[in-house]
Amino acid sequence: MFWKVFIPVVAFAVILGWGLPLAVAADLTKANASFEVNKMGDMSDFDPNKPVIPTGDTIKIALVASFSGPAALVGQIYYISVLWAAHDINKRGGILVDGKKKLVEVIKADHMGKPDQCKKICERMVLQDKVHVLWGTDGSHLMKIINETANKYKVIAHNTASLTDDLQDATNFSRYAFMSSFSTDQIGRGLANYYGQRKKEKKFYILCQDYMFGHAMAAGFKKGLKEFYPEAEIVGEDYHKLFLTDFAPYLTKIKAAGAEVVYTGDWIPDAANLLKQSRQMGITLPFAHIFLDEPNFLHEVGVDGTKGLVQLSQMYTDNPYFKTPEQIKYYKMWNDLWKTKWQAPFNTKLFEHGGGNIGSYNQQTYWLLSVIERAASTDPEKIIKVWEGDTYRFVNGKTLKMRPCDHKAIQDLYVAEFVVPDEQKVDFNIPPHHWFTGCSYAGPSAKIPADKVLPLMDEKLDRCKGKNGWGE
Repeated sequence: MFWKVFIPVVAFAVILGWGLPLAVAADLTKANASFEVNKMGDMSDFDPNKPVIPTGDTIKIALVASFSGPAALVGQIYYISVLWAAHDINKRGGILVDGKKKLVEVIKADHMGKPDQCKKICERMVLQDKVHVLWGTDGSHLMKIINETANKYKVIAHNTASLTDDLQDATNFSRYAFMSSFSTDQIGRGLANYYGQRKKEKKFYILCQDYMFGHAMAAGFKKGLKEFYPEAEIVGEDYHKLFLTDFAPYLTKIKAAGAEVVYTGDWIPDAANLLKQSRQMGITLPFAHIFLDEPNFLHEVGVDGTKGLVQLSQMYTDNPYFKTPEQIKYYKMWNDLWKTKWQAPFNTKLFEHGGGNIGSYNQQTYWLLSVIERAASTDPEKIIKVWEGDTYRFVNGKTLKMRPCDHKAIQDLYVAEFVVPDEQKVDFNIPPHHWFTGCSYAGPSAKIPADKVLPLMDEKLDRCKGKNGWGE
């Protein structure tokens, strides 16, 4: 009798896409390890322009990114994020690995945004500099090269910033590659879930960069609309080449299509050029995005032109943002150094708060270092053993779980609408009660629970067969 009832229910649930896995959802309220502010070292001498880089017998992390070319700013963002975590750990005395306390050495590895250079620099980092970790990067096509190199030479690849799900699918999966960032399927479905709940806008135009990341961003959003907002309409879809300077042809089409929201995955410099040119052309449509949050170009656009932008972020939380004295202490530690110590390029508004994507890259790096500490070794096999299925809590209280079968991070996500300075206090709940006065920025936030945006799992990956969405 039981099976006569249970089996139809199971079938119905699967048809609806519920996925039985949700019935045994993991607990993200508990964590194996947490970032603890009160254990931090003395950061008063931290200066990204005058980094103290240990050498010799160290834990070596190669930061593989654009440090030259049109995306060089991205390299600076990564650099200060990773360097901060390394400096802190070094001020604490390092990490006990393989029976000896070792400091953390961060090595810049410039891939210049070019695949051939990426392969060349990764090989050099592993074979000559003997790094333990390849950390990256801006561009999923480049992260794929990093992962392949890590797999070939059996070192850890830590992906904090490349978001394409294909990186961890059955074709590309490597035991040595860990993706602690969110991914394109989660982002697209998360924003679709937000608009499906909101039911205010109905017509969407997709404009993304023309490479694997941009197309994956679009696919995730279209999939999410079918799932969460089937009555919505895609009124146009375009892909542009990287580092475009003239968006006018695309913006003209968007205006003519009658779109109510432009969905984009563009990152800087494309993100800045896209938003600025749209406002110059008198197009005031909101953008649903993940990277249109760089404060310097937002200030160029101004308060009115940035009002109503909608961002899905892996660092946002429930309102208000600051919830504990320790979190406020951490924020002030960073912000005071920005005010008093750092010089160009790290003294601009981009680096003022240390939150957003910078905060995420920073906390993901702390997770890596925590795993190495608990593995008590730089042996990749011991690191893999600890990281698979691990849970870690960020400074803002968010907990992430590393799904063991395909090494993708499970987490709650949040969507925030950008509001004028006087309204930012709903999120920025300490003096001066706003993120910025020269542009609109994060205000009210909405939670997308982890079970609604579980990372895409490739059922063809043998390690994941028979597993639920939580990897259990």
